[in-house]
Amino acid sequence: MTLPRTPSFRLDGKRALVAGGSRGIGFGCAVALAEAGAHVIVAARNAVQVQAAVNEMAQAGFSAEALVLDVTDVAAVRDAFDAIGPVDVLVNSAGLARHSPALETTPEDFDAVAAVNIKAAYFLAQAAARQMVGRGGSIIQISSQMAHVGGIDRAVYCGTKHAVEGMTKAMAIEWGPQSIRVNTICPTFILTDLTKPTFDDPEKRAWIEAKIKLPRVGQVEDVMGACLFLASDASALVTGTSILVDGGWTAG
Repeated sequence: MTLPRTPSFRLDGKRALVAGGSRGIGFGCAVALAEAGAHVIVAARNAVQVQAAVNEMAQAGFSAEALVLDVTDVAAVRDAFDAIGPVDVLVNSAGLARHSPALETTPEDFDAVAAVNIKAAYFLAQAAARQMVGRGGSIIQISSQMAHVGGIDRAVYCGTKHAVEGMTKAMAIEWGPQSIRVNTICPTFILTDLTKPTFDDPEKRAWIEAKIKLPRVGQVEDVMGACLFLASDASALVTGTSILVDGGWTAG
């Protein structure tokens, strides 16, 4: 009898680009991929922050480089991929939230959130996939639990994240024959510098803790494992779906 072999979680010899990779979940994903052996291109708008992230990774012995990039600039995204060449993994962690009651949403807020969460996500995936044709690869969108449920004051945010799920499924169908896998990770509220003000509000923290069925809130490390799984051969037959890292929020 021949024993089956567990597929490798290693990424040695692979190249990955992490958009929104200088802070929070994106930085965690960048570290996870680099720790598994990938050369990681960390992309973000703020040159100081992205270089600081790369420096920290280099000090830990990881292979990383900085890329200053505004993901809402479609032409700049296309040019960046032309310059850096093909990547094996794209992780898009760039995102924007402007919460308000649906009756009070302004066109300006709607357009700003949609520009990052839908348009930028779409054309980042397109730019990466164009270079993955004939090579294969993994595209990972950091979505949200709010892509599967609704939330008060979050109509625009939920709408954009639901859109990401839809385009992910369609792209997975179109690009599957090229061995390009497209998936999302849907975290709950993750404790980061950006979400700290929310967690510091006792009423909001109580609401979050009541929704999460496990007895703690989310940490960046909770997303890192899911990212590595989707980037590696361990998920070779996984495409067009989402991994919910939500502590049971969407279970009911």
